[in-house]
Amino acid sequence: MRHHRLVCLVLASAAACGGTVHAAEGDWVLRVGAHNVDPKSNNGRLAGGTLRAEVGSEIRPTFMLEYFLSRNLGFEILAALPFEHEVKLNGVKAADVKHLPPTLSLAWHFNPEGRVSPFLGVGINYTTFFDIHETGPLAGTQLGLKKSWGAAVHAGVDFAIDERWSLMLDARWMDIDTEARVNGVKVGTVNIDPIVYGFAFGYRF
Repeated sequence: MRHHRLVCLVLASAAACGGTVHAAEGDWVLRVGAHNVDPKSNNGRLAGGTLRAEVGSEIRPTFMLEYFLSRNLGFEILAALPFEHEVKLNGVKAADVKHLPPTLSLAWHFNPEGRVSPFLGVGINYTTFFDIHETGPLAGTQLGLKKSWGAAVHAGVDFAIDERWSLMLDARWMDIDTEARVNGVKVGTVNIDPIVYGFAFGYRF
């Protein structure tokens, strides 16, 4: 429900936007917003297929800095406050895990001088896992999750508010797969592969 209210509020803000943003080579755009990391429904099986892994979703503040290499082409870095996810095994909570998913992308903006400018991007994602708290079936053990490198695909729309301010609605797919170890022994791979969607307000300078 809270996700639905958030989407409605952002869409209402987008509808009220007017003006144009004239992005040009050498411009920077700083964006601050909030995004939901929503892992795919099937996150893999561990311990020879006996344990079904499930990873929960989470919303956190996000920060993006984009440099325009040309009028249409931007280079962006995505950062965020740590996301915390609940991990279940066969439906029972087994751990809480934090992660950071910094992502570098190249994005093509189709209408950078217009009020509405859709864009598409591709990039690379690096994810590190930390502050793991085991519970339930993993209580008393040590869970380790290996760092992940993977591709990222980005799509969205920028709505101009005035010459400098804009509102972005976007979604990303990230290839995040991590090797899981319990007490140092590999038990399988967790396939997170989330859709990351949300909004951000941008300022061009």
